[in-house]
Amino acid sequence: MDQTSIQASEEAAITNKLKYMPGFGNDFETESLPGALPQGQNSPQKCNYGLYAEQLSGSPFTAPRGTNERSWLYRIRPSVRHTSRFSNASYPHWKSAPCLDDHSLALGQLRWNPIPAPEEKLTFLQGVRTMTTAGDVTTQVGMSAHAYVFNEDMVDDYFFNADGELLIVPQLGAIRVFTEMGIMDVEPLEICLIPRGMMFKILRSGEQKVWRGYICENYGAKFTLPDRGPIGANCLANPRDFKTPVAAFEDKETPCRVHVKWCGKFYVTEIGHSPLDVVAWHGNYAPYKYDLRTFSPVGAISFDHPDPSIFSVLTAPTEDAGTANVDFVIFPPRWLVADHTFRPPWYHRNIMSEFMGLIHGQYDAKEEGFVPGGMSLHNMMLAHGPDALAFEKASNSELKPVKLDNTMAFMFETRYPQQLTKYAAELETLQDDYLKCWEGLERKFDGTPGIK
Repeated sequence: MDQTSIQASEEAAITNKLKYMPGFGNDFETESLPGALPQGQNSPQKCNYGLYAEQLSGSPFTAPRGTNERSWLYRIRPSVRHTSRFSNASYPHWKSAPCLDDHSLALGQLRWNPIPAPEEKLTFLQGVRTMTTAGDVTTQVGMSAHAYVFNEDMVDDYFFNADGELLIVPQLGAIRVFTEMGIMDVEPLEICLIPRGMMFKILRSGEQKVWRGYICENYGAKFTLPDRGPIGANCLANPRDFKTPVAAFEDKETPCRVHVKWCGKFYVTEIGHSPLDVVAWHGNYAPYKYDLRTFSPVGAISFDHPDPSIFSVLTAPTEDAGTANVDFVIFPPRWLVADHTFRPPWYHRNIMSEFMGLIHGQYDAKEEGFVPGGMSLHNMMLAHGPDALAFEKASNSELKPVKLDNTMAFMFETRYPQQLTKYAAELETLQDDYLKCWEGLERKFDGTPGIK
């Protein structure tokens, strides 16, 4: 990792001891040089240190107060100097909706082993591999599910995505996410979110051969915390556990490249400095990270179990109440205590479409074949549920309290059908025999009353 060029405050500093501000959706203020942040106004005639004042808006100016998002940035150069003339760029494995790739794979429940490690050098940006797309990027509805695999730092390359926010879920290897508004170190079992339009680069952290994970690119309304309803004020993902970085900047006067994704197409421009030059900022449009281990699950303490929506960490809503553009759902360690109950997830058909990944351990509905780094896709109204081995185990085990431990699976769930990309359809790790996991679910009906 090239840290020699990073000029940051002691708070954000160039060590691994980064500092964060707690809270979800808060109005933050932070500065990496004393007096860089104006007080009592947003746009003084002259800013301290010769900085430029600039507003970054994540919502229309007239959005209601509860959904109005903007931050004021105080930077070395205004953003109009962070791009020059654009030229076309190509990232052929990163697709956007609608994407109706031509492939021969028929409809069905699908599962993949992890993406192989690359033989060539790839940065995070070069290593994005789109698995599914849903909706329409130009009308800002739907999402894309990506996997990423890389082994090289983005040293002089920077990126912003005008199409949607990026929810990054590391599975193998910790990453350092250097955004305009600060630095986040994100390890497996943590996630981070980069807002739409925010400049960043991603660096490796640690010593290994490959870094791997998942991305949800959300085209629609931004992710927010789901309503808890009768659960009340506490549990699930608590606001205090979301962490926003303090201000940090990179003062680098060397040739750099800024890459942009806009309406599904890629562009690149060359500039002579780093665009990560925000010395101070305040507002509520900001990146954040979250430790999945702080999620406080709730569940049944008598019999049956609630819908998996109780495991929602974040939701991107639509105009239809309770119908998400995207839900981010996790299946964390927890106690299983329900009596007279089949405890794993039940067999299910659903109007929602589910892209699933496994970060760590074993998922309780699958005894075999679903491995860390793997993926599965169960599109709308396609049946899914425990494999035969999991069914037999859960149907016959003693119903004593059991700690489901050393596990973390997740879902990107959307109201829209997820279209498979050609890359995903032809990926060598696609499991041709996935459907066999249910073959052992034989007829047990014998026509006599009572529980068999």
